[in-house]
Amino acid sequence: MKRIVILVSGRGSNMEAIVDACAVQGWPARVASVVSNRADAAGLRFAEAAGIATAVVDHRAFATREAFDTELARVIAGFEPDLVVLAGFMRILGAAFVRQFEGRLLNIHPSLLPAFPGLHTHRRALEAGCQAVGATVHFVTPELDHGPIVMQSVVPVRAGDDEGTLSARVLATEHVIYPLAVRWFVEGRLRVEQGRVRQLDGASQVLI
Repeated sequence: MKRIVILVSGRGSNMEAIVDACAVQGWPARVASVVSNRADAAGLRFAEAAGIATAVVDHRAFATREAFDTELARVIAGFEPDLVVLAGFMRILGAAFVRQFEGRLLNIHPSLLPAFPGLHTHRRALEAGCQAVGATVHFVTPELDHGPIVMQSVVPVRAGDDEGTLSARVLATEHVIYPLAVRWFVEGRLRVEQGRVRQLDGASQVLI
């Protein structure tokens, strides 16, 4: 039984989607813990109600990012994870942390990477006149919002879209592709070859 640790900073809607899919679909895994950098994160309440262990590592209690990363890694390691999932975790993690969990650290980003890394992705896509946007599940590397791509969703931009309408439609696809990518990982159906992720069953890695 694989063990998953999920990191959140807020509501954690992607975390909820993963927890629900794991239970309903009978994955060979369980969510061992939900960890947050904020004690008031709504995602912690959801996890507690679901009987999942929770932990808080408040970044404000540390003088440096490195000290925070070290303690966060220690707490996560205590749950002996096979996979660490970033689900709306709003802290940039340093290279030492990433190396500790390399190959078993996933993130989702609300753009079609490598386009629009960083913040305000939907605003920037609209300003650029993009005809489509989306979300990307990828393995985490020390370079922000890079790393081998596991799966992407594609969402057309409609006339009259603003940041709010666009982000809502993209988020709905995140709730589909992130649980699927996590399931593929825990079932051993992914392989990284020369920086590219291959789905071993030949399943599509794009949701349109």
